[in-house]
Amino acid sequence: MVDYIVVGIGLAGIAFCEQLEKNNKTFMVLDDDSQQSSNVAGGMYNPVILKRFTPVWKSVEQLDMLTAYYQHLEGKLETKLDFKIPVLRRFVSVEEQNNWFEASDKPGLQPFLSTKLKKNTLDCVDAPFGYGEVLQTGRVDTDLLQKKYISYLVAHERYQNSRMDYSALKFENGYVIYTDLKAKHVVFCEGFGLSANPFFNYLPLVGTKGELLEIECNDLELDFVLKSSVFIIPLGKNRFKVGATYKWKDKTDAPTEDSRKELEDKLQGFLKCPYKVVSQAAGIRPTVTDRRPLVGTHPEYKNLHVLNGLGSRGVMVSPFVAEKLYNSIENNENLDSEMDIARFQKKYPQKFVSKNG
Repeated sequence: MVDYIVVGIGLAGIAFCEQLEKNNKTFMVLDDDSQQSSNVAGGMYNPVILKRFTPVWKSVEQLDMLTAYYQHLEGKLETKLDFKIPVLRRFVSVEEQNNWFEASDKPGLQPFLSTKLKKNTLDCVDAPFGYGEVLQTGRVDTDLLQKKYISYLVAHERYQNSRMDYSALKFENGYVIYTDLKAKHVVFCEGFGLSANPFFNYLPLVGTKGELLEIECNDLELDFVLKSSVFIIPLGKNRFKVGATYKWKDKTDAPTEDSRKELEDKLQGFLKCPYKVVSQAAGIRPTVTDRRPLVGTHPEYKNLHVLNGLGSRGVMVSPFVAEKLYNSIENNENLDSEMDIARFQKKYPQKFVSKNG
């Protein structure tokens, strides 16, 4: 008997497990390694959408939680995970410079956009118009976080490497029975895998495939994340992540030659020194049609819940939405209507027959 079964242990699952530990709840995690979006992610947290110079949804609230959350994880896992690093947006024209300074005057962006133009000092980067600096940014090593967290769960006998068999879920006297487990609640944190979940596949989770390159470049000395047509994230020892692509039709985790060519073509548009591609990775981001998370409780089975749809911003949003879901389940607190899955109630097919859910 446990309080919760958590299905999936990407960024959303880890954040919800942290809420459960914080509140002394018992739980078991089921995960089958099928979803790769968390451990191939760039891991950046950035409160500004740089393509349009607009603030990220709930960015202030998310950043208020972020540092303490990752500091706690670093202490628990005895591993450095959170690396504070500035993000510099490469300008391609005077018009872009002007748009930046205009955006920096907006109330929602003032804390995050520096008004000091940074000149380019890198010989192998073409940036004659300089950079704008985004403030309160950083990078989390998501691959390391996931591996260390799974090891932590295994050591505490809270982890099962297994695929969820939805047909085996039974509902009896207000509890959920699954194989040898009995729980008060099940929380699905499956990433794009939610699309195969018969309880929640009515939700508009579309998924976008993202691919990254890791390169080695001995002539590039970078102490910031460079954001242009692609981003370059320094990893140390002359290694860098380069990304990312956005593909809507391909739903496989297999890296493609087309995406590699796309990334290299964009990279070579401003990087003017030799490099070597070391590896390529791909994953499906759990994106939603309205670009908001999927958080809430099943319309009929009241002990089934979902925490999903974090898109490419899971590092920032996961601790925020995990706390909201926990408080909704345990304390009856209302969810923000923009994240609550109740906004898609009309899409629910009414195909379930609830007994004691």
